[in-house]
Amino acid sequence: MAKTIQEMQKEVDQFIGQFKEGYFSPLAMMARVTEETGELAREINHYYGEKTKKTSEGEKSLEEELGDCLFVLTCMANSLHIDMEEAHDRVMRKFKTRDKDRWTKKEDNQND
Repeated sequence: MAKTIQEMQKEVDQFIGQFKEGYFSPLAMMARVTEETGELAREINHYYGEKTKKTSEGEKSLEEELGDCLFVLTCMANSLHIDMEEAHDRVMRKFKTRDKDRWTKKEDNQND
């Protein structure tokens, strides 16, 4: 069964809560987000771009790299007391209004 965003935030919080250090500062987490995003970009470049991996480089999956990004973003949200479901809903409202006519919509093939 899939986890909700709230369940993921709680799971990450429980994991981080077991360590005395707790969450990193927002600036340090922003650096981690940048680092993990760079690793994701590198993997995408290896899979879909012109830059192939060196033979000495290990195989990483895009799924793992996206998961790392999600974990760090969840840590940042938790440390700043941001509900990711609310953040998601707010962003979706923005896109559904501001960008609703920005791209070409697929045609509905149903006959009414």
